[in-house]
Amino acid sequence: MFIKILLTIIFLAIMVGVGLYSRKQAASVEGFVLGGRSVGPWLTAFAFGTSYFSAVVFVGYAGQFGWKYGLSATWIGIGNAVIGSLLAWMLLGRRTKLMTQHIESRTMPDFFGTRFQSQGLRVVASVIAFIFLIPYTAGVYKGISTLFEMGFGIPYEYCVIIMAALTAIYVILGGYKATAMNDFIQGIIMLFGIVAVIIAVLASQGGLSEAVRKLAEMPGDDGQTGVFASWFGPYPLGLLGVVILTSLGTMGLPQMVGKFYSITDERAIRRGTIISTVFAFVVAGGCYFLGGFGRLYDPVIAENGKIAFDSIVPAMLVQLSPALIALVVLLVLSASMSTLASLVLTSSSTMTLDLIYRDKKALPGEVEEGSIDDTVSEHIERRKVVIMRVLIVFFIVISLMLALNPPTFIAQLMGISWGALAGAFLAPFMLGLYWRRATTASVWACFAWGVGITVLNMLLGNPISPIDCGAIAMLGGFPVVVLVSLFSPQMPKTDVDRMFQCYEK
Repeated sequence: MFIKILLTIIFLAIMVGVGLYSRKQAASVEGFVLGGRSVGPWLTAFAFGTSYFSAVVFVGYAGQFGWKYGLSATWIGIGNAVIGSLLAWMLLGRRTKLMTQHIESRTMPDFFGTRFQSQGLRVVASVIAFIFLIPYTAGVYKGISTLFEMGFGIPYEYCVIIMAALTAIYVILGGYKATAMNDFIQGIIMLFGIVAVIIAVLASQGGLSEAVRKLAEMPGDDGQTGVFASWFGPYPLGLLGVVILTSLGTMGLPQMVGKFYSITDERAIRRGTIISTVFAFVVAGGCYFLGGFGRLYDPVIAENGKIAFDSIVPAMLVQLSPALIALVVLLVLSASMSTLASLVLTSSSTMTLDLIYRDKKALPGEVEEGSIDDTVSEHIERRKVVIMRVLIVFFIVISLMLALNPPTFIAQLMGISWGALAGAFLAPFMLGLYWRRATTASVWACFAWGVGITVLNMLLGNPISPIDCGAIAMLGGFPVVVLVSLFSPQMPKTDVDRMFQCYEK
């Protein structure tokens, strides 16, 4: 216990110290939200990866899907690396950096408002982002607190409150630069931690071959043995839905895409692509590979008689040595605090810049009317940063209230959040970067599609699982945008050409 407490205190002290170190760079909006658009490839790649993989993955998804699909759950981690990291960086990295800098966009709702010339889109996108990031944040709280409760014996409620307070401190102090620097430190812990935990868990089962043999002997729902050690598991189609949701979704999430806004240049994007993909292979692949052995341990049965999926991974780890448990606690703490920091920063900046302060900007090449002097401009900038800091506290309090009374499993919380956000944002954002003919009406239609199908499914009691519904929402957004764009009024060609000039340099 002494080792666990000491390591945790050191870790948390470093996080707060980084926030203090970065506070001078967080004085302006550009510095607080984007780190001055000068964050290098290593920090950006690790920020992308650590925001991607949190306690939601390590505890919730790895436990639930490892139990359901066995070793084939590893495909989810591979999909996260290939689609969610490699493809996301290749498709979005350069174009997002160039266009958002060209049109002076700081957030995803800001991009929609400027690219499609609609303040209404900007406002609605900010509301969607704020609302549906809350269940995701609650899921992260729940995952980290489950592990903390196991490692320290501290009641769940205290864990949630402590983690929320500490994350708020260093984000409020240092903004995005502090978040990115801490993400780098946390990412290193995650890389070493997941490798060490996998080795220890397999060793406790007699090694890899023995663990696979035991898993192969376990019968599936139909009584057939070997399915949990097979290549594609007992439910290949269900597995595909999870891969789509957890991999494709990153390209439509504000807190993930925002990483491309802040990276330094195109050379850094190429290096960041490689770093981020390797990170995802190790962390995501390792998490789901580990979860695939969950059936070798006795599950916890909840009060309703069903398996408590969020307790599967803790049950696998509770018998490890104290030093390894301390490492696991730091692993999950690192993964979760980085994701929480990204979520609260995204939510507060979106609400401040896109709902409270909706400055109408001139398009590239146009003259901006009614410019104000530097003194007034600096005062407004400082006021925006103060409001963002206040909203960070507000967002954390709301998500805390949900986390203290979580309505469902972690995986379902994340499914609802990712389904609505990526279902609404993925298609119009990606096509807005590549396709000149995408129209304002098509973005409205995709917002209605992504949020509508997710909320309707939830109100009807989830006749389609939130995971599958999220995958449908994301993929369905592309034909919605294309079809509506073909039959709705086109945007002024001169304005669109002016925005796309950034790719011709």
